Amino acid sequence: MAVQRVVLASQSPRRKQLLEWAEVPFDIIVRSTDESYPPGLATPLIPVHIARQKALAVQDCEEYKRYNAGTTIVAADTVVVLEDVILGKPKDREDAIDILSMLSDRKHLVITGVVILHAGEEIAFSDTTEVWFHPITTAEIAFYVDKYQPFDKAGAYAIQEWIGVTGIKRINGDFYNVMGLPVSRVVQYLQALG
Repeated sequence: MAVQRVVLASQSPRRKQLLEWAEVPFDIIVRSTDESYPPGLATPLIPVHIARQKALAVQDCEEYKRYNAGTTIVAADTVVVLEDVILGKPKDREDAIDILSMLSDRKHLVITGVVILHAGEEIAFSDTTEVWFHPITTAEIAFYVDKYQPFDKAGAYAIQEWIGVTGIKRINGDFYNVMGLPVSRVVQYLQALG
């Protein structure tokens, strides 16, 4: 079932790829936004808050105003959470190695917040996937970081790359959520909008 063309408020190649796979027609508009959040905000609401900032920044920009009024905006943000601590994007090689060393042989959560703006209405939700890594050696982590340069990824890894293929023991939840977008839920909402 076809959905209307949307505006994706993300420069993530993974989110772009997922919408392409789902055959959702879209254009990309990105505006830089503040990715901070209010203190005390519940962890599952943090990526929703950031996604909302991304969506609103696009809604207010001149490029978006050239679209038909009410054109749907889809924005998302993903965080990786280890024992209630949010692990952001690594600052450098050493930080990436440290983050992956913390994830080794442990469970963490990947939470993606999604905000869909459509004709003055907002749909907002988060999706959580539990991920368990096998024990990963320091040499394996260094190999991955040096070869794949995961500096633009929350938690310093991508599930669809080498470390995910070889290092993940199991997941509980939506695989594509770990890639950056719970795409089946997004498509269901878009279809409902007509």
